[in-house]
Amino acid sequence: MAHYLIFLGSTRTSTPPAPARLGERVAKACEHLLSSLPDTTAEIIDPLTLALPAAFKPHFAYAKKEVPDDLDTLAGKIEHADGYVMVSPEYNHSMSPALSHLLNHFGASLFAFKPCAIVTYSMGQWGGARAAVSMRAFLSELGCLPVSAMIHIPKAQEALNDDGQFAQEQERWERYFGRTLGQLTWWAKAAASYKNHVDPTQVSPAFSKSPTQRNAPNIDASKTNDA
Repeated sequence: MAHYLIFLGSTRTSTPPAPARLGERVAKACEHLLSSLPDTTAEIIDPLTLALPAAFKPHFAYAKKEVPDDLDTLAGKIEHADGYVMVSPEYNHSMSPALSHLLNHFGASLFAFKPCAIVTYSMGQWGGARAAVSMRAFLSELGCLPVSAMIHIPKAQEALNDDGQFAQEQERWERYFGRTLGQLTWWAKAAASYKNHVDPTQVSPAFSKSPTQRNAPNIDASKTNDA
């Protein structure tokens, strides 16, 4: 059974003039479609339901006995998920601060060697496509490589109902979503299968003490032939 986390990148309680949170509609649509696949489950991670400390402190910066419950629970879910869907509106041509803030609480080793899908939306005509450009770099560095196909939803308030169902052109929308989610599930299954043969942490170990463990060697120029 494959399991996917859908990160909702919004902490707004409403999206004027729409009557409900647009991001919630988009996340529900992804949940419906993923859960309809054989042997597949999906779960929405909504930052409004998490009790995060007011001052930013990532999960890995706490002593094990002092980690807030919500952070620790979510860390476990991230570690055991097969892949991720990142849902974001566009803020100043970039991804949602709510999404980056939430994801920055966790180290890349929890996301590593698993794929993700980028899903953006807007009330206007662009569908958040410009935010997706910056999301590729952010998510790649986080360790969950984005699949090539992306989902952009312009005028999301018209495309989706409050319960995440498509208001019209359902078959076309499902085919559109399906291309991206199909890539996501394919890569997730491939990664999970290969992990049974090769341990990725042995191929590319995470640093254990300091990020400098990933640095290139510091060559002393005085000892080279070019000195």
